[in-house]
Amino acid sequence: MARVKPVTRKADVAPEHQHLFDRMLEGTQQIHVAGELRGPQSILMHSPLLAERARELGNYLRLQSTLKRPESELAIITAARETECRYVWGVHMVAARREGLREEAIATVRDGGDPAGMEPDEAAIVTYVQQLLRRNRVEQAVFDKLLQRHGVQWLVELTAIVGLYALLAGVLNAFEVEAAPGAKQLPM
Repeated sequence: MARVKPVTRKADVAPEHQHLFDRMLEGTQQIHVAGELRGPQSILMHSPLLAERARELGNYLRLQSTLKRPESELAIITAARETECRYVWGVHMVAARREGLREEAIATVRDGGDPAGMEPDEAAIVTYVQQLLRRNRVEQAVFDKLLQRHGVQWLVELTAIVGLYALLAGVLNAFEVEAAPGAKQLPM
């Protein structure tokens, strides 16, 4: 159970911020069910303007980024694994499969396996995310490989996705928001 009462209904929000609640319900099904917020947005709505900014950034990075959807989902599930965030893992396992991410890649990330056994592009993304979240730095060779393959904008957006999901995982983990019932569990 979450450490604070999640903001799940419009009535939970001050009248001057109820329009922001309505905006949270627009877009992906991941953050709401039947008109009720869930996940990180249900905690972030305790700071409505922050919730709105996080939603805007998330929508850009997930839906308009230069990364292909399987690439962004691979980065997201790797960030979920590295931050041990059950909620993000559960939600994005569904998205990763829907976007065509290979089961072998998912299993390697889930099991904490060596990314060297993955396809080269997958291994480069997983290694980048792992290094960034484990060491707060990325080795030059790893950085250069992705920069040469994808360009600066792509690499900036990959790094921003990692940062956003580290932020969301921090909120979810600190406030002890559990994965949705029936979600794929992240082995700890």
